[in-house]
Amino acid sequence: MLMSYIKGTFKQTIFKSDAGYTVGVLKVKETDDLEMETFVKKSITFTGYFSELTLEDDYILYGSLTYHDRYGYQYNVINYEKLMPEGKDAIIEFLTSPLIKGCGEKTATKIVNILGEKALVEIKNNPNSLDLIPNLSQTKKMSIYNSILKYYESNETIIKLKEYGFSIKDSMKLISIYGSTILSIIKNNIYSLTDIIEFKVLDKIYLNIYKETTDIRILACIIETMKRITFIKGDTYSLKDEILYNLYKEFNISITDDKYFYSLEHDSLIYIKDNKYYLKEYYEAEVNIARNLKIINNKEIKNIKTLDKYLEKVEKSNDISYNEEQKEAIKAIFLNNIVIITGGPGTGKTTIVKGILNMYKSVYNLSNDVFKNKVALLAPTGRASKRLAETTNFKSSTIHRFLKWNKESSSFGINEYNKANEELIIIDETSMIDTLLFDSLLKGLNKNVLLVLVGDEFQLPSVSPGLVLNDLLISEKFKHIKLNYIYRQSKYSYIPLLAKEIKEHKLVDFTNKKDDYNFIECNIRDIKNVITNIISKAIDKGLTENDIQVLIPMYKGEIGIDNINVHLQNIFNPYSDSKKEVRIGSVIYRENDKVLNLVNDIDKGIYNGDIGNIYDIDIESKNDYIRVNFDNNIVSFKKDELNTIKHAYAISIHKSQGSEFNHVIMPISKVYNKMLYNKLIYTAISRAKKTLTIVGNSVAFYESVINDYSIDRKTTLKDFIMYK
Repeated sequence: MLMSYIKGTFKQTIFKSDAGYTVGVLKVKETDDLEMETFVKKSITFTGYFSELTLEDDYILYGSLTYHDRYGYQYNVINYEKLMPEGKDAIIEFLTSPLIKGCGEKTATKIVNILGEKALVEIKNNPNSLDLIPNLSQTKKMSIYNSILKYYESNETIIKLKEYGFSIKDSMKLISIYGSTILSIIKNNIYSLTDIIEFKVLDKIYLNIYKETTDIRILACIIETMKRITFIKGDTYSLKDEILYNLYKEFNISITDDKYFYSLEHDSLIYIKDNKYYLKEYYEAEVNIARNLKIINNKEIKNIKTLDKYLEKVEKSNDISYNEEQKEAIKAIFLNNIVIITGGPGTGKTTIVKGILNMYKSVYNLSNDVFKNKVALLAPTGRASKRLAETTNFKSSTIHRFLKWNKESSSFGINEYNKANEELIIIDETSMIDTLLFDSLLKGLNKNVLLVLVGDEFQLPSVSPGLVLNDLLISEKFKHIKLNYIYRQSKYSYIPLLAKEIKEHKLVDFTNKKDDYNFIECNIRDIKNVITNIISKAIDKGLTENDIQVLIPMYKGEIGIDNINVHLQNIFNPYSDSKKEVRIGSVIYRENDKVLNLVNDIDKGIYNGDIGNIYDIDIESKNDYIRVNFDNNIVSFKKDELNTIKHAYAISIHKSQGSEFNHVIMPISKVYNKMLYNKLIYTAISRAKKTLTIVGNSVAFYESVINDYSIDRKTTLKDFIMYK
């Protein structure tokens, strides 16, 4: 497809990121775009990804004109080329510019007179062509030749990368990091770039270049296979047979020689231990976690006398009376360096966290300012962190923000070389923490820290690999307070009791309506209509889309998340002439739509699982294409960033972890198949605060509760804690 272009002289850099994203100014000389004709002989701001741009050089930019409310007209660049000087005068001017070393005006004139208008190409292709120029020393010849070669090099590098199949954006990433050496890196081992470019892109380019599978590809595909197994199953190690099976299935590579595994082990890319095959980072993370936990757990405990008196003081000042279970949990942190507190919904975990905070402040007689600097409340997600802050009245943070996550470098500012100063760390929703994140957290903590891990081991495990909370509990090396009594339960409250019944696989009365619970039996064809009726009645009572959350096990199908979201959008936020909207593929985004964020972005202050509402849509803007309000944090998304959000009228049960919703509706049907198992259902039930409505097949619900199917994750953290 032909793109419009503008030609002109580069005049100024306004902004350039490390990844090559550039905002600059071009004085336009020529264009084939009718919209751009008014800019000829004028300057315009352009944006896009570039390698080095040289002031006063001419370029041809391919793209389109856009308008931004704040910045005005801009030219959005999709591709570009550097234009070489044309005409004798232009070439002489170029040769005498600061770009070319060792060439004055007289020498430049001689070169053009003798070599003609193709002088620059002649010199680049053959440095000996400068021998034709009289009275030119060898030093000057090499200086002129090297300057011209360097000038060509950047442009030729990007052209070559595009010929290989890299996008302009990927090309800029690579050139910004490696410069012209990127071509030799690609030649030696293109797969060394997997931290920057997607594996499937590199693999496709490799096969386009070499047409066959070599040892380099086999080694790279083994690593990629192990990564995929780890990601899909959540394991921290793999077995040889499953690696070989998936290697053939994914890449059509069959190997019988162990030399490839030994080679990867020799290069410290994998570890092989007791017939377990680990990716380096997961082996080292489990070993590090075990070592750091032991160091913390085994350090000397301060002997604090009269704990009971301090506890009485806390009870009196906060007008509360703790029972024996709660007292044990609150005092445990002063008798142990690591404490794990687990319990289901309604068992008082938040009450205990508040008690620990008040007790710690009282025991050490801390002022408010000192207290805030010594204590950190953490959670894996933004919504869990926000909920923790609201329920404890104490500031809370995500683990990523606490560790000062840098998205560009994919690293943490708080680490083993720059540790946090806090002395009491309380982490909520610990079941959601994966192996690599927990390793990073422990690396960033001082070893004199007191660590409180709060969670519910019966909930779904972390999205990323590992089974941290369960492994810590199985090891039995740390003080564990298990909460059983349901405080939230009353004759009017059934949700906590149902969660307990599900956990124990003993459903008693789940089909009968309660004050906070209802099971509506219906067939699959009627599920949409029943949900519609429930929501319509709720809207009549003044509830909004932010009061109600539909939780569904899977995305595809007639009653999957994607289809239900379209249906619910038409109920909560129907089409209106007064609302802006935009279609992206088959999805329509509309002002006021409820949306879910899918990635962590500390710069924007949003995290995976955050829910907001579309505040504004501006299809003319490339930077503020859609703006979303996340709890009064207005975040802009470019058009190419919309894959990081989805509609959130219905969300997956996995995405609901760490959140609570006033009113939950959950459809249940046998079409959800293997997604219906105990931990998934338990997690969904425990998200509801005020009411829970289940719609569908009671047999499917019962079978899901007694079904313990879920892929048992293969981890060795518990073994390293117990035996290493």
